[in-house]
Amino acid sequence: QVQLAESGGGLVPAGGSLRLACAASGRSFSDYAMGWFRQTPGKERAFVAGISRSSDLIYYEDSVKGRFTISRDNAKNTVHLQMNSLKPEDTAVYYCAADWGPRLGRNTYEYEYWGRGTQVTVSS
Repeated sequence: QVQLAESGGGLVPAGGSLRLACAASGRSFSDYAMGWFRQTPGKERAFVAGISRSSDLIYYEDSVKGRFTISRDNAKNTVHLQMNSLKPEDTAVYYCAADWGPRLGRNTYEYEYWGRGTQVTVSS
């Protein structure tokens, strides 16, 4: 099993930056693809960014391309999401998720382990 814990959320003005971290505990972090998703009340959880276990695949949702960067450090069992040029539309609870295997998915149902989320609020 894998346990995930997000950190780094907060309140930031439009145009600002935040760096989210996800710390993983458990076996074989390097065997898992990692994704970031976000959700606002009343809406479905949506894909933001993902990175495969070998880092050979990286996907971003179109609205965050050029602004967000996902990275991982398998030696430290961590994945990060650097968020720059933040917009009010980025306001959401951000979740990290893990999916065992070499694939990299963009859908919530493809991930078996989830963190509890961290709030990101971007003011206008």
